[in-house]
Amino acid sequence: MKNIVLLGATGSIGDSCLNVIRQNKQHFRLFAIGLESNLDKAQKIAEEFHPEYIFVAKSHNDKSHDLFQSYPNILCTEDELQGLIQDINVDIVISAISGFAGLKASYFAIDAGKTILVANKESIVAAGDILMPLAKITNSKIIPVDSEHNAIHQCFPPERDLKEISKIMITASGGPFREKTFQDLSSVTLQDALKHPTWNMGTKITIDSATLVNKCLELIEAHYLFQIPESQIEIVVHPQSIIHSMVTFIDGSTIAQMSNPNMEVPIANALGLDQRLPINFEPINFLGLNLSFEPIADGREVIFEMAREVCNKKGNLGVIFNASNEIAVDAFINKSIEFVDIYKVIQRTFDHFSCSKVSSLDDIFEYDKQARIQAEKVIKSLH
Repeated sequence: MKNIVLLGATGSIGDSCLNVIRQNKQHFRLFAIGLESNLDKAQKIAEEFHPEYIFVAKSHNDKSHDLFQSYPNILCTEDELQGLIQDINVDIVISAISGFAGLKASYFAIDAGKTILVANKESIVAAGDILMPLAKITNSKIIPVDSEHNAIHQCFPPERDLKEISKIMITASGGPFREKTFQDLSSVTLQDALKHPTWNMGTKITIDSATLVNKCLELIEAHYLFQIPESQIEIVVHPQSIIHSMVTFIDGSTIAQMSNPNMEVPIANALGLDQRLPINFEPINFLGLNLSFEPIADGREVIFEMAREVCNKKGNLGVIFNASNEIAVDAFINKSIEFVDIYKVIQRTFDHFSCSKVSSLDDIFEYDKQARIQAEKVIKSLH
């Protein structure tokens, strides 16, 4: 029986994790959940799974809520979060927190040598230079949960020799604007951007998918997780979202991981570690299958050039790229900028900084702060 801490329990990834745990109660116990502000949903989860601890972000405490009256072990501070994650009884930490906000939790888990299931790609993008070396020191297992990197993990287990790989191909659905020219994007709305053709995800990641920044983040994450040069990572549009990633080996063989779009599939694989877990899933209808592949649409090249620069130079560039995107997406959601302005904010913020080495988590947070301030300045300059 493995004890799990699920952070981001009330989000879309959290829902999928709970479904997998629900179907495999003989293997897993939900030891604790963490959330930002959805207290109503947290209470429903607690009533079903009876976690020993519940972490609620301090800024969102509502002590009058029934959750605080019903459950005595509610934690709210960063120190309490660290103590929870590093508790000797915890076997697996699932980081399903959205955005840069998940970095501290990822750091706490890796620092304690825990097995961490990462659905929070932003922490790897922003702090890969800190987290990956730390994981080697503490023997922490970092297992990717998002469909693309979990697919690579399945095609190429960590015990294999990297020299066997010729190329990794990460697929992209293309988002809702796959067939639009870059010029067409000037008229799209928030509602348009949230209409993802194949996946049901949270708001921020859905916008990232529409801009294709999500694939940039995934490229950087793959570089760090699998220690593969960016020159060996290719992004290809695959509208059906059946093949999630492919690995081509030096002997000419290519292995692909396939499933219908369903986040429970990679989560079950990650939770199972060395064994396959049973879940309810819709099998692929191979007789009715029609797979297609396309290059990335014109006009989006600049963001991929920045992502590859992050991979090659590292340092502070990952946190700057991520922070500028988070500020730009938030501004778009709040209708402060247009969709195409997201690209301008990222590029102008990124170009403002030179590459510098980072040696601590404090460095990461400082550059994150500086990048956000600069991105806000860029937004103001657009008006």
